[in-house]
Amino acid sequence: MKLWSVLGNSQRLDGGAMFGNAPKAVWQKWIAADENNAIPLACRCLLVEDLAGKTVLFETGIGAFFEPKLRARFGVAEEHHVLLESLAAAGFDHADIDVVVLSHLHFDHAGGLLVAWKQDAAPELLFPNATFVVGAEHWQRANHPHSRDRASFIAELPQLLIDSGRLEIVEGRHSKALGEAVRFEISNGHTPGLMLAEIVATDGGVVFCADLIPGRPWVHLPITMGYDRFPEMLIDEKKVFLADKLQRNVRLFFTHDSECAMAALQRDEKGRYSTREELSQLSAWPLTA
Repeated sequence: MKLWSVLGNSQRLDGGAMFGNAPKAVWQKWIAADENNAIPLACRCLLVEDLAGKTVLFETGIGAFFEPKLRARFGVAEEHHVLLESLAAAGFDHADIDVVVLSHLHFDHAGGLLVAWKQDAAPELLFPNATFVVGAEHWQRANHPHSRDRASFIAELPQLLIDSGRLEIVEGRHSKALGEAVRFEISNGHTPGLMLAEIVATDGGVVFCADLIPGRPWVHLPITMGYDRFPEMLIDEKKVFLADKLQRNVRLFFTHDSECAMAALQRDEKGRYSTREELSQLSAWPLTA
């Protein structure tokens, strides 16, 4: 297998919201805020060639589907669809993708499925040859969101996925599209049914951490986001998740860390987790199944 980190459209969001109840005196040591208290965030995707014989994209970032007013509100930096450019730079087109794995359907992880916004144009799916893989529990959440997170979803997206005829809703640890090459586990602290995908490999593998651990600062167990539905549950899930990945030498792939794409884990004598072997980007990075 070969792995690429591919960037989608970037964001700047309020640092306080991204770090929940952690005070600024703590989190500003990790990420500097601007004059509006906003911090830079990537929307990074993972592209894998020859995974179960297929070309697979894990998530699609926020994309460029927002109208200008909403793009400004949610701090999206670029007007054009950056993910398509990043795929091209890696030598791929969106039509080359066989499978798109979606940890969840919040707009900053699934908005890149859609074409860029145009005045008076209806939303339209990209990736015409891909199977779209979504977890069953989160699929229900996306179709029946709570009022607290309704704005995090793209209202038209579920029906577009259904109409494509290429939607696979996953129950259990494996999908039909990828078989045992990818193992899923479920987290509920950020959003019900968040699906974490681990690429199984002989040398430890790679897990797409999604919003359970958006970047290196959130490896610290007490650190959560204000966007998390159930922060205490998320911390408990993170304890189990990190202990397992450290024991099996599984690398962490970060979607929102603006400076680090992937890292290995370590833990000190007091049980505190941190990262090592940090990579800012992946370009045809090899992984053996």
